[in-house]
Amino acid sequence: MSRPLNRAESSPTATTARHLMFDDLEQLDQILAATSDMARDFVQGADDMDVTCRDFSAFDPSRPMPGQGCGTLDALRAAQEEILPLLAASIGPRYLGFVTGGTTPAALAGDWLTGAIDQNATGPEGSVTAAVEEQVINWLCEMAGLPHGRFDGVLTTGATVSNLLGLVAGRQWCGQQIGVDVDADGAGVLPGFEIFAASPHASMIKDLSVTGIGRNSFTKVATRPRTEETDITDLKAKLVASTARAKLVIASAGTVNATDFDDLIAIADLCAAYGAWLHVDAAFGMFAALDDRRAHLLAGLDRADSITSDGHKWLNVPYDCGIFLTRHISVLETCCRAFAPYLQTDAVGNMYINRGVENSRRFRALPLWLAMVAYGRGGFAGIVRANCDQAVDLAQWVRGHDRLELLADPKLNVTMFTGPGSDDDNCALLSRINATGKLFMTPTIYGGRFGFRAAFSNWRIQDHDMEIVRNAIDSVL
Repeated sequence: MSRPLNRAESSPTATTARHLMFDDLEQLDQILAATSDMARDFVQGADDMDVTCRDFSAFDPSRPMPGQGCGTLDALRAAQEEILPLLAASIGPRYLGFVTGGTTPAALAGDWLTGAIDQNATGPEGSVTAAVEEQVINWLCEMAGLPHGRFDGVLTTGATVSNLLGLVAGRQWCGQQIGVDVDADGAGVLPGFEIFAASPHASMIKDLSVTGIGRNSFTKVATRPRTEETDITDLKAKLVASTARAKLVIASAGTVNATDFDDLIAIADLCAAYGAWLHVDAAFGMFAALDDRRAHLLAGLDRADSITSDGHKWLNVPYDCGIFLTRHISVLETCCRAFAPYLQTDAVGNMYINRGVENSRRFRALPLWLAMVAYGRGGFAGIVRANCDQAVDLAQWVRGHDRLELLADPKLNVTMFTGPGSDDDNCALLSRINATGKLFMTPTIYGGRFGFRAAFSNWRIQDHDMEIVRNAIDSVL
């Protein structure tokens, strides 16, 4: 009888992988130094890089995976040659697409530590992660001007999941008000569930599909003339006409284009009168509270039942970091709780596994915590004020330009404008602007017209960057 093979003999590939990993552990100082050098060069070089890469033909996604590894130092060299040159400089000061913040040094350090310590931040068992997340959420509420102790929440992967939690918790709460349990028995037990929205974000439309409500299954509320704001009169009329016993209203605190803010006080009054859950999408607008000139726009936010925001936008922490807050944390925990013997614990603290979609959770509170401690409220307020001023500066330049037209006065940190000619002409113009490599903007449709959308949310933007932006636009007109 032949003797049984031991584990190493039976799996040469595993043996090689184990050998390489332990070799890497012995070379950890060199690996971290090389990683640090690459990261430093990328971060410091972002000012001078082309803002986006438009040709990825040098990278072959169909290439087979290596059978044998080469070790981390060689892998880092391969990444430096094959991947880094093809990335966008989205951390840099002239990436004006979407609402993309660029990671601050403190947040970068926190993110590196998060990867190194590799905590599964599910709850308080054996680690301080839950207490850190609790503190961060408290600080976020403080930054937003929300009354102490009124809201609790969870950090998510982004606004899409946060909006999803708003729908799920709101639907459960609506069921509870009329004596049915959606969590236990399914959405079919609701005797009608109507959602009202004037300018829902694309992520919310996606979530309507994910939750089984349906992308088209919401009542469109009118907007006020030449804005993206909810028309309060129309919302009231639709709530009065509704026969649904379960109602949810989606409001906006900073719409994606015009950065319009709904009248949250009036909407909260209507929700109270007609028994509706109020969800406020404040993905980046929540932090207008840090700018004394704009904090009034958030009046009534404290009356929301749930709020969505993002850390990887205006707080300039790395992706991914969404924020979900609610006044009904027990309802959220009813919808998201996970059952298994191995999850039971006597440890004291919040079980964040029971507040979101994920069972396994990255310790995404740490980059936020480190940035909050490093820069304080004043540091974040400085970013918000500067970005809002930069949006105004660009708008003033556009207003005085003989070949550009401002589509709307910026209320926050987004400037929308367009060029001469038809929508097709301006689509081509945007492509030429972005092709300069000096800046990146996204397209938009506003007031039925094609336009360019410049979103200022990066901490690194300075006066000379604004000059580069203006010159790049002029160079292709």
